[in-house]
Amino acid sequence: MLTVAVPSAQVAESVGECPGATLVVWDPRDGEAPPELRDEIEVLCMPHGTGGRRVYERVAQLPKLAVIQLASAGYEHALPFIPPGVALANARGVHDTRTAEMALLLALASQRGLPQFLDAQRNSTWAPEFFPSVADQRVLVVGYGSIGAAIGARFRACEAHVEGVARTARFVPDAEAGSAHTAPDAGAGSGVDGHAGVVVHAVADLPSVLPHADIVVLVTPLDDSTRHLVDAEFLSHMHDGALLVNVGRGGVVDTDALLAELQAGRLRAALDVVDPEPLPQDHPLWSAPGCIVVPHIAGWAQLDDPRYVDLARRQIAARVAGEAPVNLVAGPGA
Repeated sequence: MLTVAVPSAQVAESVGECPGATLVVWDPRDGEAPPELRDEIEVLCMPHGTGGRRVYERVAQLPKLAVIQLASAGYEHALPFIPPGVALANARGVHDTRTAEMALLLALASQRGLPQFLDAQRNSTWAPEFFPSVADQRVLVVGYGSIGAAIGARFRACEAHVEGVARTARFVPDAEAGSAHTAPDAGAGSGVDGHAGVVVHAVADLPSVLPHADIVVLVTPLDDSTRHLVDAEFLSHMHDGALLVNVGRGGVVDTDALLAELQAGRLRAALDVVDPEPLPQDHPLWSAPGCIVVPHIAGWAQLDDPRYVDLARRQIAARVAGEAPVNLVAGPGA
């Protein structure tokens, strides 16, 4: 019988009975595994906010541990601490819709001047002002994976023209990109050779495609190749008045370079993630002109969310069947 540890009784109740497996409750943030569980746990479902070395030192004490299931799509924070021989799986697919919703919300709020209208409401002031729509804007999604495609589909539904950026160039037809209504001449699915879909450029093409983007959405993971990808040079290629939306990782953006553009009034930003994080109370990003900051909540999902529960069940079923872990990102077989 496979023993699977989940971080709370609520998660255990949501996951329910799984053939061939027994669910036990242990949250490694709270302390070492109880002695009666330490030698039994093979699959560990980690909670959000697991921190670093101290928590994973407790995890490393489990002699039968084979699979660690993260609650997040990002996994760079866990890589330095994974015990040898243990597979690491992320939560790819769980957070796509939530993150895409927030990316669209941030863009709409900035484009349509929502912060200004909320300020006017607090001051009981009727202050009409007119802002451009998202419709007909050219949106560039940097990091066009599963979450990037979900973001693109939602912008296309708003009749924006969407293109992507990934490690390699490709064309994603509508069957894969998600269909959307296209306004006449809006080019929301301009495609290639008359076929509707999304053109995805290579990262090396950024200098040539950035000047044409009205809204640039970042949803890249953070690694050596993406740290400070958005630096002064990157930002210099964006045209005056363009909007930068970051729902990926804060470290992808050089904060000082972005602040310089915001304080000059040349660019706007809407940020779910920042660097440093959490943002100190006296940090200039809070009051930078044209900037919206929300506290890294775009993809947050409770662990009893139906999409996470489905992933946990599939992960358990794969282990019981002797199959490779679902969403394997590191460790044996990766």
